[in-house]
Amino acid sequence: MPSQLAGCKTSTQVGPHEFVGLQPICIKPDKSYTATLYTTQGNITIKLHPEYAPVTVNNFVVLAVNGYFNGLTFWDAPDWEIQGGDPLGNGRGGPGYTLPEEKTNGLLWNPGSVGMARIPGGPVNGSQFFITKLPWPGAGPTAVYNYFGEVTGGLLDHVAAITPGDRINTVTITVS
Repeated sequence: MPSQLAGCKTSTQVGPHEFVGLQPICIKPDKSYTATLYTTQGNITIKLHPEYAPVTVNNFVVLAVNGYFNGLTFWDAPDWEIQGGDPLGNGRGGPGYTLPEEKTNGLLWNPGSVGMARIPGGPVNGSQFFITKLPWPGAGPTAVYNYFGEVTGGLLDHVAAITPGDRINTVTITVS
């Protein structure tokens, strides 16, 4: 773990996939953050965008630093996106809290966009994220999905190859 992320290691993790509430901000606004997902289908590199969704990026970094995603599966992979980060593997799990909406009006959801999942009409999930394989269908989302990153490496071929049951081995965060 990079020394710049030492403040993201938390003592409020009460179980492998459970935390006591949303964690304090530990990322720095003047730094750039990249997440690498090491999956059973290859590595996927994601440029995180704290300028659009600082709370969501901080949350993703905290979960990654604390090993939350390690061993979880992608549980959903329809034609246009893949979804992971659910410890239950059925779309109903999370870390024990939800996220506030972080609106990013005007951003296009292109292939490789990364956002947080939500139950229709419900809050933004605290750990479930998705990566688009295709542009968002239609005119784009009608709800807020906290756009917080984009795939920049590992190519979208790795994203397209993922099917339900494929595993996230680990997630690392780099700071520059």
